[in-house]
Amino acid sequence: MGVAIAAPRGGLAETLAGARRVLILGNGEIERFEDQHTGIFTIWAGFQGRGDEPTATRVRDLVALGLIGGGMADLDADALVAGLGPDHNPALFQIAHALVGVAFYPDAPSDGGDDPEDLPAPDPEAEADPAKKP
Repeated sequence: MGVAIAAPRGGLAETLAGARRVLILGNGEIERFEDQHTGIFTIWAGFQGRGDEPTATRVRDLVALGLIGGGMADLDADALVAGLGPDHNPALFQIAHALVGVAFYPDAPSDGGDDPEDLPAPDPEAEADPAKKP
């Protein structure tokens, strides 16, 4: 029987340096990031295209803090992320973006789409008559 590392609520499970690892940004990790860099909402706006995109340093620090939040020791998390070459930066950017997003919205659908149970039921009358569609 195999046991896979699954993403906890509010966190991610990603493959980094050849192993599946848990990443979580809790309030403590967010505060550490803000003490070192800038506000988490500023970073979130950058990820959303409403501000300056985060730098590689900030992205790498978010990933390291996510590893720490997932249970890895500080020095080990720093060493793991530092050991990844610049060719990993695009993937780290995506992980950091998802990490902040899942921290803010832990119950959002994981596929990026709407949960069918949350969508309004179709209106057969509006389907039959396009003028009645909202």
